Amino acid sequence: MEMLTLNHVAKNFGEKQVLCDVSFSVPEHTVFGFVGQNGAGKTTAMKMILGLLTVSKGEITVDGMPVRYGNTPTNRLVGYLPDVPEFYPYMTPLEYLKFCGEISGTPAREIKSRSEELLRLVGLDKEKHRIKGFSRGMKQRLGVAQALFGRPKLLICDEPTTALDVTIQGQILDIIKDLQKKHNTSVIIITHDLGVVANLAQDIAVMYSGVIVEKGKCADIF
Repeated sequence: MEMLTLNHVAKNFGEKQVLCDVSFSVPEHTVFGFVGQNGAGKTTAMKMILGLLTVSKGEITVDGMPVRYGNTPTNRLVGYLPDVPEFYPYMTPLEYLKFCGEISGTPAREIKSRSEELLRLVGLDKEKHRIKGFSRGMKQRLGVAQALFGRPKLLICDEPTTALDVTIQGQILDIIKDLQKKHNTSVIIITHDLGVVANLAQDIAVMYSGVIVEKGKCADIF
Protein backbone atom coordinates (compact mmCIF):
# COMPACT_ATOMS: atom_id res chain seq x y z
CA MET A 1 0.00 0.00 0.00
CA GLU A 2 1.08 3.58 -0.62
CA MET A 3 1.61 5.65 2.52
CA LEU A 4 1.68 8.94 0.61
CA THR A 5 0.43 9.81 -2.87
CA LEU A 6 0.59 13.06 -4.84
CA ASN A 7 -1.66 12.78 -7.89
CA HIS A 8 -1.23 15.47 -10.59
CA VAL A 9 -0.65 18.17 -7.97
CA ALA A 10 -0.14 21.78 -9.00
CA LYS A 11 0.36 24.93 -6.96
CA ASN A 12 0.02 28.52 -8.07
CA PHE A 13 0.69 31.72 -6.17
CA GLY A 14 -1.25 34.20 -8.26
CA GLU A 15 0.07 33.90 -11.79
CA LYS A 16 3.27 32.17 -10.69
CA GLN A 17 3.18 28.39 -10.98
CA VAL A 18 5.45 26.77 -8.38
CA LEU A 19 4.48 23.12 -8.89
CA CYS A 20 3.30 21.61 -12.18
CA ASP A 21 1.57 18.21 -12.47
CA VAL A 22 3.55 16.56 -9.65
CA SER A 23 2.84 12.85 -9.18
CA PHE A 24 4.70 10.34 -7.04
CA SER A 25 3.97 7.87 -4.25
CA VAL A 26 5.77 6.65 -1.16
CA PRO A 27 5.27 2.93 -0.41
CA GLU A 28 4.78 1.74 3.14
CA HIS A 29 7.87 0.94 5.23
CA THR A 30 10.39 2.58 2.90
CA VAL A 31 12.80 5.50 2.89
CA PHE A 32 11.95 7.87 0.04
CA GLY A 33 14.27 10.57 -1.26
CA PHE A 34 12.64 13.80 -2.46
CA VAL A 35 15.51 15.65 -4.10
CA GLY A 36 15.89 19.04 -5.77
CA GLN A 37 17.91 22.22 -5.77
CA ASN A 38 17.00 25.07 -3.46
CA GLY A 39 13.87 26.73 -4.84
CA ALA A 40 12.73 23.64 -6.76
CA GLY A 41 9.41 23.51 -4.92
CA LYS A 42 10.15 20.80 -2.33
CA THR A 43 9.12 22.91 0.67
CA THR A 44 5.89 23.99 -1.05
CA ALA A 45 5.03 20.33 -1.67
CA MET A 46 5.82 19.48 1.96
CA LYS A 47 3.55 22.25 3.25
CA MET A 48 0.69 20.93 1.14
CA ILE A 49 1.29 17.39 2.46
CA LEU A 50 0.94 18.84 5.97
CA GLY A 51 -2.21 20.76 5.02
CA LEU A 52 -0.54 24.14 5.53
CA LEU A 53 -1.14 25.26 1.93
CA THR A 54 -4.05 24.73 -0.42
CA VAL A 55 -3.62 22.56 -3.51
CA SER A 56 -4.40 24.43 -6.72
CA LYS A 57 -5.03 21.21 -8.62
CA GLY A 58 -4.80 17.47 -7.96
CA GLU A 59 -5.00 15.47 -4.75
CA ILE A 60 -2.74 14.37 -1.91
CA THR A 61 -3.51 11.35 0.26
CA VAL A 62 -1.84 9.98 3.39
CA ASP A 63 -2.57 6.32 4.15
CA GLY A 64 -5.45 6.50 1.69
CA MET A 65 -7.09 9.55 3.30
CA PRO A 66 -7.26 12.91 1.47
CA VAL A 67 -5.30 15.84 2.90
CA ARG A 68 -7.44 18.95 3.38
CA TYR A 69 -6.09 22.45 3.98
CA GLY A 70 -6.84 23.63 7.52
CA ASN A 71 -8.62 20.39 8.39
CA THR A 72 -5.94 17.77 8.66
CA PRO A 73 -6.75 14.60 10.60
CA THR A 74 -4.08 12.98 8.43
CA ASN A 75 -1.47 14.91 10.41
CA ARG A 76 -2.00 12.49 13.28
CA LEU A 77 -0.27 9.97 11.03
CA VAL A 78 2.66 12.27 10.19
CA GLY A 79 5.77 13.32 12.10
CA TYR A 80 7.78 16.30 10.87
CA LEU A 81 11.44 17.14 11.44
CA PRO A 82 12.25 20.68 10.19
CA ASP A 83 15.71 21.56 8.96
CA VAL A 84 16.31 23.72 12.07
CA PRO A 85 14.18 22.38 14.95
CA GLU A 86 13.40 24.85 17.74
CA PHE A 87 12.89 24.09 21.43
CA TYR A 88 12.32 25.78 24.77
CA PRO A 89 15.95 26.22 25.83
CA TYR A 90 15.27 26.15 29.58
CA MET A 91 13.90 22.58 29.43
CA THR A 92 15.80 19.31 29.60
CA PRO A 93 15.18 16.76 26.81
CA LEU A 94 12.95 14.69 29.09
CA GLU A 95 10.94 17.73 30.16
CA TYR A 96 10.47 18.76 26.55
CA LEU A 97 9.22 15.37 25.40
CA LYS A 98 6.86 15.18 28.37
CA PHE A 99 5.51 18.58 27.28
CA CYS A 100 5.02 17.23 23.74
CA GLY A 101 3.09 14.31 25.18
CA GLU A 102 0.84 16.59 27.22
CA ILE A 103 -0.10 18.88 24.33
CA SER A 104 -0.68 15.90 22.01
CA GLY A 105 -3.17 14.34 24.41
CA THR A 106 -1.09 11.26 25.18
CA PRO A 107 -2.38 9.48 28.31
CA ALA A 108 -0.35 10.54 31.36
CA ARG A 109 0.64 6.94 32.17
CA GLU A 110 2.36 6.64 28.77
CA ILE A 111 4.17 9.98 28.57
CA LYS A 112 7.17 9.17 30.77
CA SER A 113 7.82 5.73 29.28
CA ARG A 114 7.45 7.01 25.71
CA SER A 115 9.78 9.95 26.39
CA GLU A 116 12.45 7.69 27.87
CA GLU A 117 12.09 5.20 25.01
CA LEU A 118 12.64 7.91 22.40
CA LEU A 119 15.61 9.45 24.19
CA ARG A 120 17.26 6.03 24.20
CA LEU A 121 16.50 5.66 20.50
CA VAL A 122 18.27 8.91 19.60
CA GLY A 123 21.10 8.52 22.11
CA LEU A 124 20.11 11.34 24.47
CA ASP A 125 18.95 9.28 27.44
CA LYS A 126 21.99 10.28 29.52
CA GLU A 127 21.64 14.02 28.82
CA LYS A 128 20.27 15.90 31.84
CA HIS A 129 21.39 19.40 30.79
CA ARG A 130 19.17 22.20 29.53
CA ILE A 131 18.60 22.25 25.78
CA LYS A 132 20.20 25.71 25.52
CA GLY A 133 23.60 24.03 25.83
CA PHE A 134 22.98 21.47 23.09
CA SER A 135 24.99 21.29 19.89
CA ARG A 136 23.28 21.40 16.49
CA GLY A 137 23.57 17.63 16.19
CA MET A 138 22.02 17.02 19.61
CA LYS A 139 19.12 19.31 18.73
CA GLN A 140 18.63 17.41 15.48
CA ARG A 141 18.44 14.11 17.38
CA LEU A 142 15.96 15.60 19.83
CA GLY A 143 13.97 16.81 16.84
CA VAL A 144 13.75 13.22 15.60
CA ALA A 145 12.46 12.12 19.02
CA GLN A 146 9.87 14.90 19.02
CA ALA A 147 8.66 13.99 15.52
CA LEU A 148 8.24 10.35 16.53
CA PHE A 149 6.36 10.96 19.78
CA GLY A 150 2.92 10.22 18.33
CA ARG A 151 4.11 7.01 16.64
CA PRO A 152 3.57 8.40 13.11
CA LYS A 153 3.24 6.10 10.13
CA LEU A 154 5.06 8.70 8.00
CA LEU A 155 8.09 10.78 9.04
CA ILE A 156 9.04 13.81 6.92
CA CYS A 157 12.65 14.96 7.38
CA ASP A 158 13.44 18.34 5.80
CA GLU A 159 17.20 18.61 5.12
CA PRO A 160 18.03 16.46 8.19
CA THR A 161 21.82 16.71 7.78
CA THR A 162 22.25 20.37 6.78
CA ALA A 163 25.20 22.10 8.54
CA LEU A 164 26.14 18.93 10.46
CA ASP A 165 29.63 17.47 10.44
CA VAL A 166 30.19 14.10 8.78
CA THR A 167 30.09 12.11 12.03
CA ILE A 168 26.78 13.61 13.18
CA GLN A 169 25.32 13.23 9.67
CA GLY A 170 26.06 9.52 9.89
CA GLN A 171 24.40 9.24 13.29
CA ILE A 172 21.21 10.95 12.08
CA LEU A 173 21.04 8.79 8.95
CA ASP A 174 21.61 5.63 11.01
CA ILE A 175 18.65 6.58 13.21
CA ILE A 176 16.49 7.06 10.11
CA LYS A 177 17.62 3.73 8.69
CA ASP A 178 16.72 1.96 11.95
CA LEU A 179 13.26 3.57 11.94
CA GLN A 180 12.48 2.06 8.57
CA LYS A 181 13.98 -1.36 9.31
CA LYS A 182 12.98 -1.91 12.95
CA HIS A 183 9.89 0.24 13.40
CA ASN A 184 8.31 -0.01 9.90
CA THR A 185 8.03 3.79 9.66
CA SER A 186 7.83 5.29 6.18
CA VAL A 187 10.33 8.14 5.84
CA ILE A 188 10.65 10.99 3.34
CA ILE A 189 14.02 12.73 3.21
CA ILE A 190 13.69 16.15 1.56
CA THR A 191 17.12 17.33 0.46
CA HIS A 192 19.20 19.02 -2.23
CA ASP A 193 22.01 16.51 -1.64
CA LEU A 194 21.85 13.32 -3.73
CA GLY A 195 24.56 11.78 -1.58
CA VAL A 196 22.28 11.80 1.45
CA VAL A 197 19.73 9.49 -0.20
CA ALA A 198 21.90 7.47 -2.61
CA ASN A 199 22.77 4.78 -0.06
CA LEU A 200 19.71 5.10 2.17
CA ALA A 201 16.51 5.51 0.14
CA GLN A 202 14.79 2.74 -1.78
CA ASP A 203 12.81 5.12 -3.99
CA ILE A 204 13.43 8.66 -5.22
CA ALA A 205 11.77 11.58 -6.99
CA VAL A 206 13.89 14.42 -8.38
CA MET A 207 12.28 17.83 -8.81
CA TYR A 208 13.53 20.70 -10.95
CA SER A 209 11.70 24.03 -11.15
CA GLY A 210 8.45 22.54 -9.89
CA VAL A 211 8.46 19.51 -12.19
CA ILE A 212 9.35 15.88 -11.41
CA VAL A 213 12.14 15.09 -13.86
CA GLU A 214 13.10 11.63 -12.56
CA LYS A 215 11.54 9.06 -10.26
CA GLY A 216 11.87 5.37 -9.55
CA LYS A 217 13.97 2.89 -7.63
CA CYS A 218 17.32 4.23 -6.44
CA ALA A 219 18.98 1.00 -7.53
CA ASP A 220 17.88 1.69 -11.10
CA ILE A 221 18.89 5.37 -11.10
CA PHE A 222 22.26 5.41 -9.32
